Amino acid sequence: MILYPAIDIKDGKCVRLLRGNMDEETIFNNSPENQAETFEKLGCEWIHIVDLNGALDGIPVNHNSVKKIVSKVKVPIQLGGGIRTIETIEYWIEQGLKRIILGTAATNNPELVKLATKEFPGKIAVGIDAKDGYVSTNGWTRTSSIKSLELAKQLEGIGVSHIIYTDIDKDGALNGPNIEQTETLAESISIPVIASGGISSLTDLKNLKKSSTPLNGVISGR
Repeated sequence: MILYPAIDIKDGKCVRLLRGNMDEETIFNNSPENQAETFEKLGCEWIHIVDLNGALDGIPVNHNSVKKIVSKVKVPIQLGGGIRTIETIEYWIEQGLKRIILGTAATNNPELVKLATKEFPGKIAVGIDAKDGYVSTNGWTRTSSIKSLELAKQLEGIGVSHIIYTDIDKDGALNGPNIEQTETLAESISIPVIASGGISSLTDLKNLKKSSTPLNGVISGR
């Protein structure tokens, strides 16, 4: 199970939000690229980046910060937030990103996911952000009518490399992950699942590692 340290970028700074609320931020580092270097020096195998402004606006916003991170570290990077066109996906892959995460686009434009997985095999993941079992979109500001498990099953067989499952009510709260829902999702599909949200201790990591269905990894931010 891979530990993916998270760098969430808002207004060019490394921050953590509480349950996705853009008004409840804690700034951890004014230099996301320095934070990435720290994670790499500590032995992390991957880095997970989210362009928070991009997720809300629907287009990439923190280009410069992401490109600085790519230039500073050698470990592979996965990126999500505001990526909703094939041109944007191509742009970020050309910049050196190893995995692109589609979130809102996967719900609103499933044909884009199919096209992206065909054009960039092995490089497209889907982020399923759930609130009360339903998929949230647009930077977690809207809740769709699609259940998270339903969306996950729809993604089977089209080439999605990973699913990143986040329980929004757990995210940034440091009160433990939603292991039950994560296990249910992982057991229902063949796509590798990465857990996210609520990680607060080594015990949480150990419990996820003992999951009945092996997880590919876990994302930890705060």
